[in-house]
Amino acid sequence: MKRTHLSSAIGLVLGLAFIAPLHAQQAGEDAGAKPTAAKQAEAKQLEEVTVSARRRDESLEKVPVAITAFSGEDMKDLQANSVDGLQGAVPNMNIVQGRGSSSAVNIFIRGIGQPDALQTFDPGVGMYVDDVYYSRIQGGLISLFDVERVEVLRGPQGTLYGKNSTGGAVKVVTKNPGDSTEGSVEAGFGNYGRREGKFYLGGPLGGAWSASIAGAVTQTDGYVTDPSTGHKYNDEDTKSVRGKLRYHPSENFDAVLSLDYTKQDTGLTLGQPVSVLKRTDLVFGSVPLYTPDPDQKYDFRTRTSFGPDKGQKLEHKGAALNLGWKLSDRWNLRSISAFRKLDSRSYIDIDASQFELGDVLVDFHQKQASQELQLQYDNGSNLQAVYGLYWLRETVPSHQEAYASDLFALAGTPITFLRTIDDDLTTTTYAGFAHVNWEFVPSWTLAAGVRYSSDHKDYDRTTSTFWGAPFSAINETVAFGASKRWNAWTPTLSLQKQLDPQTMLYASASRGFKSGGFNGRANTAAETKSAEYNPEYVWTYELGMKWRSADNKLQANLAAFHSDYTDFQARVSEVQNPGSITPTFAFPVINAAKLKMDGIEFEGAAVLGQGTRLSAQVGYMDARYAKFVDHRLDPSDPLYNPELHKHVPFSPTWTSRVAATQAFDLGDGSAITIGADWSYRSETWLSVDNYEALSQKAYSVTGLFGIYDSADGHWQFRAGVRNLGDKVYKTDGQEFSSVGNIRTAYYGMPRNWYANVRYNF
Repeated sequence: MKRTHLSSAIGLVLGLAFIAPLHAQQAGEDAGAKPTAAKQAEAKQLEEVTVSARRRDESLEKVPVAITAFSGEDMKDLQANSVDGLQGAVPNMNIVQGRGSSSAVNIFIRGIGQPDALQTFDPGVGMYVDDVYYSRIQGGLISLFDVERVEVLRGPQGTLYGKNSTGGAVKVVTKNPGDSTEGSVEAGFGNYGRREGKFYLGGPLGGAWSASIAGAVTQTDGYVTDPSTGHKYNDEDTKSVRGKLRYHPSENFDAVLSLDYTKQDTGLTLGQPVSVLKRTDLVFGSVPLYTPDPDQKYDFRTRTSFGPDKGQKLEHKGAALNLGWKLSDRWNLRSISAFRKLDSRSYIDIDASQFELGDVLVDFHQKQASQELQLQYDNGSNLQAVYGLYWLRETVPSHQEAYASDLFALAGTPITFLRTIDDDLTTTTYAGFAHVNWEFVPSWTLAAGVRYSSDHKDYDRTTSTFWGAPFSAINETVAFGASKRWNAWTPTLSLQKQLDPQTMLYASASRGFKSGGFNGRANTAAETKSAEYNPEYVWTYELGMKWRSADNKLQANLAAFHSDYTDFQARVSEVQNPGSITPTFAFPVINAAKLKMDGIEFEGAAVLGQGTRLSAQVGYMDARYAKFVDHRLDPSDPLYNPELHKHVPFSPTWTSRVAATQAFDLGDGSAITIGADWSYRSETWLSVDNYEALSQKAYSVTGLFGIYDSADGHWQFRAGVRNLGDKVYKTDGQEFSSVGNIRTAYYGMPRNWYANVRYNF
């Protein structure tokens, strides 16, 4: 059999075996353009997807990186309003609303992420909006109201994207204004009191100037009810706006100024206690306060000691200036300047009960300024390169209050307890990088790159503990300060072979780096002595294939990887020794572990007949600890627990999704599209310390939607339902066993429906 026939046969078998993945909309689909459902009714081919994963526009099928890309219309078909709507759509990825916060996002890719949500800890997956890095997971639950495309890069991105991208990167690209006027307005409603509105308007201003403005408002009443008051929690109240001004006088120069603002004002985000909550009585010892019923499913009701006025507020705003110069036929210069400010004041009921065991206020004010310069080279043939310099400075001062008046008692009488924390983290990053792509002989391409990163952190912290009667007003104040610099080299190397116009094979090796830091949960003098932790690193080796049939009806991408992950920054809980009645309040961060991850990922898409699209994503991963240093794994230790670190958190063995859409031409130019998807996730552990209560058994979720598009393309009606089977499933967890035995699980939204109408002009 000829080579071209062999590669086509391989791709066809893979495509049909897995019903091959999609994301086939044009990557440049306009955010405010007329909807594509009518086009799908007559579409007989997959569209080419363009990505900028290597800092230049390329066909997804030609990039030797595991990438999943979605256009704005793809995100609508995923029924995604924010980035956590990608859950289930990307192999070996976990992306959910994070740990008791209405504004934070918890992302793990291939077993790597951020185990603690506190703002002093760094993410393990980089979040970028228009190539601007978002340093904290708070504010990362981005609303997708003016998106051109979203790219998910799996595996370390340490060369082109730098530190804290050890697991991968999520890139959100918003739409730039163009040469023609376009816009849309959209309104919708749904159950749980859902109300939403969106708009987009963009076009030329005259001469070389153009501009756009987009906004969205989303509100719900919440799906958690306090049965004693009827007050609603887990609601939405988000307002976002983005404006862009573009100056494009010629093909030699382009400038885009972007301003964005987001405001959130919600009630508490509540979960459910999944372990026995305990009080320490100085006379009677440990006293149970709350015992979960193991046979009762979570009914989305809870109570809290906070009043209804104690919610979660966030303001997130920024400005970015993106400049591009065409210096010659071969050289381009690009500058990305950005400033961002994030103010968050959130009350969090960590214990998720009517008791005051872990009721906290987290009030922080983050600022970051960054500058990136890129010099790009392309000889128009077989050699491309990018050279860059990067600088970022970030400050994160915060004030925290922890109320726990039900945690201690004296002969049954509660003792008032309050801990306050004031800290300030300043991070300064410098980096330089280079990446070269060289087709050294026809059909063979070698790519190599390296980045040098230097991270300097200054940290100051003061912790005060206040006791009520019969103790003194202030029991202890602990002050802690530290400063350190960490440096790292992060190279990448890939070799790719274009077997024929339809098939590309590649092999790659890349290193990721996540900088060291200081434990933002160190509360005692003893803890501050070991508050510093070292950087973590990962090497990932990957083999992949990307294939598209000659008739553009089938597409299949396959990747196999092995990762060596060292010095994992594990935040654990130190519970008290047997016989002791006093909680330790200890949450050490230790470079505890070496991990190994092996996995296979498949994505594909198929167009069958006319207007029928099928897609599938399948991920398999074997994530395990090669070493975990924890005294509780020592059989001679009083707290010995051989099951404590048996499973890697947020690393299910299997993730998969199958989706189908069918478009019907109604004959007059209008069209109806119906779609459905089914996603599956095997057992997932929700904390570094493994407790059965903080695990989620295997489950699946189904969604349905329908679209009507008018013949003139102006009107679109869309309706859908998410979590059709009303599945009760955990998405995240809080593990604070050293305080009152707190373990809290957070749950996905129950069955919910919506209906939207959009007018395009």
